[in-house]
Parts: sequence; structure tokens; C-alpha cells
Amino acid sequence: MSSAQENEREVSGSVPLEEIERSGKPAFVLSLTEVKLLGIAGVGFFLDAYDLFIINPVLTMLQYRLYGGNALPVGLHGFVNASANIGSVIGQFTFGYLADALGRSAIYGKELMLIIFATIMCLTTPTGSLSPNSSLIYLGIFRIILGIGVGGDYPMSASVTSDRSNLYKRGTMLAYIFANQGWGSFIGSLNTVIVLACYKHVMNDEGETSKADGVWRIVVALSLIPAFATLYQRLTMPESTRYTEARRMAENQEADLEKEVRALKNVGHNTEGIAASSSLSGSDIEKEDRTQESTVPPSQNGPANPEAIATKKDKAQIGEFIAYFSEWRHAKHLIGTCVCWFLLDIAFYGINLNQNVVLTQIGFAGKTGSDWEKLFKVSTGNLIVTALGFVPGYYATVLTIEKLGRKWIQIQGFLLAALFLGILAGKFNTLSHAAFIVNFALLQFFFNFGANATTYCYPAEVFPTRFRAFAHGVSAASGKAGAIISALAFNALSQDIGTPAVLWIFFGCCIAGAFFTLLLPEVKGRDPDLVLAQEIREARANQQVLKGVT
Repeated sequence: MSSAQENEREVSGSVPLEEIERSGKPAFVLSLTEVKLLGIAGVGFFLDAYDLFIINPVLTMLQYRLYGGNALPVGLHGFVNASANIGSVIGQFTFGYLADALGRSAIYGKELMLIIFATIMCLTTPTGSLSPNSSLIYLGIFRIILGIGVGGDYPMSASVTSDRSNLYKRGTMLAYIFANQGWGSFIGSLNTVIVLACYKHVMNDEGETSKADGVWRIVVALSLIPAFATLYQRLTMPESTRYTEARRMAENQEADLEKEVRALKNVGHNTEGIAASSSLSGSDIEKEDRTQESTVPPSQNGPANPEAIATKKDKAQIGEFIAYFSEWRHAKHLIGTCVCWFLLDIAFYGINLNQNVVLTQIGFAGKTGSDWEKLFKVSTGNLIVTALGFVPGYYATVLTIEKLGRKWIQIQGFLLAALFLGILAGKFNTLSHAAFIVNFALLQFFFNFGANATTYCYPAEVFPTRFRAFAHGVSAASGKAGAIISALAFNALSQDIGTPAVLWIFFGCCIAGAFFTLLLPEVKGRDPDLVLAQEIREARANQQVLKGVT
């Protein structure tokens, strides 16, 4: 076998698990093909984090540009904070559905085009000609569009990666992809510090604080570089072998079922037994076994008309999805991934979208000094927290996910995040600056060596190929619903009941998340397509029994 064929087999996930394990390589050691996949899908997540979290310093700078250093209006602050997450919900549902119905290759890259367009439009925010409030509304509207692209990347990159990953390192690959969120946050904070330093003379020495308007535009514009660098590779990525086989098996099984029903009708048999169980046969359309191939020649696989195939896929997708998840054994997994992600994002985004607010409240911005010095200190605090907590936490997950398993990492992450949230809430007004930063960094570490990483991995691993992208989109959209709630409510609640009380709410969310994780199976070494194949065989055996009775 040629090296090219071996690479294709490895990326498509068709290499047997035993063959890979005999190689003796640790899961975190990647092949050249996997590094390329990591670059294409990982850059998308880099941009996702960069664009989502850069709003922190942007809004702080807009305080000085638009409101003379005074606080932003609470409602508009919440709207702009939540805008990208509002768009993300739309993108996750839409792109998740389309990726399953039409194929990954037909959709991949379109989400990045939306990100590029929306980023450019955000840069055109006319702060000089619109009123302060109108400028924030303008920015928020285009951040909703940005969020649609960002949200679309969640199910797309997760499915593209999972479809092409070997079973024994599938979790590691997904964790590698998601770890780029840490780098996106870190580089965004670093860029802010560097650009602010370049503007020190004009903003600090000459007192032109309004020049912060140029700082945030430069920082946002820098995200376009990796976006354009990745776009072509995404648009030209071929369909994965696993998805192609799943679609072919689906069409063959549907055709077989229709023939069987027609045959029974012709001989006068009662078909109620098959009709009653057809939701499983019609919806569980993954391949029956890795070693079993269809005997139908390629020319007979499905309708010959491509438009008929596309119409059939689109029409059947929602019904098949609902039928599959109507069974509790499948529904509890979707409930687990959705609720855990929802609870995690209430706490995670509540903290990270308002990190500047927290740092300012504990005095890290300084009570004295120029406006530039306050901005620089807040940006430096963000950089420190990101460097200490974000990046190390993600790579702790990368190195241990195939050893410890997803379930253990998620539960301990929820519980330890709750511990540090409790410390911050209970000692919010008495911790020293250094102690607060240490606890805040540990909180970030266990968010990312924990539920923030595994809630992304779980939907890409627990669901079969046929429903993976849409189920991942539904799960991620549930998470973003939690993020929206936090973004809209954090500032108002902080003013009404105080920031420590809000942190106690986040504490409760993390405890609840640990309990809902118990709904999920451990997916280390688990192939959902093979699980589904066994369910199909059991359903067909039951059909045979019913036919014998009738």
C-alpha cells in the first residue's frame, strides 16, 4: 500500500484500532495528515475565540471613545456582549443541519466567509458620525452576523475532525482543535497589549484618549489574516470516507426497506409490525459494521439523479433525527450534552465576557493614573489570566483525554471550577490582588481542563455519523443560550445583588453540570456507528420475530 493510501486510510478513520495501537505512538503524536487537518479546522477555532472574547477590551476602549470613560449603558453593554452568541445559536442549528443533510464538503468554508464579511463590517462602525448608543447598536448587529459564522464552525469543525479521526485518538484530535480557543484568547489579549503600547505616546503623553478608536479596530482587523489564510483549504476540502459510506448505507437500507414492504404487501402479509418499527430502520442509517460492506454495485446505490438525492436527503433529515432521539437511550445523551453545555456556558461566558469588569472591580485597573494606564493594566490582567489558565488547561486535556476519559475530566472540571468560584465569591472583597489572580487563573484552568473542552468533544463522539453535526449544533446552541443569558444578565445582576452573589449562581451551575454528566456514557474507545449497527441488527431480528408471528 502506498503512503498516500495509508494517509487517506488514517484520516478517514478506516484503519483498525488494533493496527494503530500496535504502532506504540502516544495519541498526542500526530501524523503529517493530522497536522494539516489540525491547521485547517484549528484556525477556525482560533478565530472563534479571538472574535468572541475580543469584545472585552473593545467595549472597554469604547467607554473612553464614546462615553468619556463612563460606564456603558447596561442594556447596550449586555446586547453587544450577547450579540455574537445570539448569532451563534442560529449558526449552530443551521450549519449543523446542513452538514448532515448536504454533506460536510458542500458547507465547510461558508461559515468562514460569514466571519470575514462580518469582521470587515464591524471595522466600519461609524463612531464619529453616529451617536454613542447608535454606534453600539451598529456594532452589535454585525456581531450577530459574525456569531452566525462562529456558531457554524462548532458543528462543522467538530464533524470534519471526528469523521477523519482514528478511534483511539479521536478525543485527542478534538481537544487539539478546541485548544486553539485558548490561543485565540491569548493572542487577542497579546495583540491588545502590543497595539496599546504603540499608542502610548498619542493617548498618554498627548492626552488623546479618543485614539482608542484606532486601537480596537487594528486589534479586530488582525483576525482577518488567519481567516483569509484558511479559507481556500476549507472550501476545497473533499468529503470524508466515513460520511460518504454512511450516506451510501443509508440509501441502501432505505431501498431495502421499501422493497421488503412492497413484497409483503404483494403477498398479503400484515405489515403493521414493520411499520411500527420502521422509525428505527428508517432513521438508524449508519453502516452495520466496519467489516461488512454493501453488496450493491456502486451504480445501484440510490437514485441516479443528483437533484433527487439532494431532495430526498433534505426531506428525510429532520424526521430521521426526531425518530432516532425519540428513544430514551438516545435522548438521554442529547439531554446530557445540551444541559451540561448550557450550564457550563452560563458560568464560563458569564466570567469571560465580563473579565474586564471583574478585574476592574478588584482594583486591577488602578484607582489612579491616566486613562491609557487603566486600559493597559486591564489588558495586561487579561493577558496574565489567559496565559496562566486558558492555554495550560486546554493542553492538560489534550495530554490526558485518552487516559482519563471524557466523563472523569468533565465531572472533576465542573467540581473544581465550583470550588474556585466559591472561593472567589466568598472572599471577593478581601482577597489580595495576587490571590485573586491566582484563584481566577485556577478557575480558568479547570474550566478548560474540564467541561469547556469535553462539552465540545462529547457531541462529536457520542452520536453516530449520520446525526453528528446536527446533534452537535443543537448541543452547542444550548450552550450559547446559557452564554446569552449570562451576557445579558451579568451587569444588571452585578449592580442589583452584587458580583459575589452572581459568582454563587455560577457555582450552582457547575455543581448541577457535574450531576447531569452522569447521563452520558464514557466514549473513550466507543464507536457510535458500531453501537448503532448493533441496534439495527436487534431491530431487524425483532422484525423477523414479528413477521413469524403474523
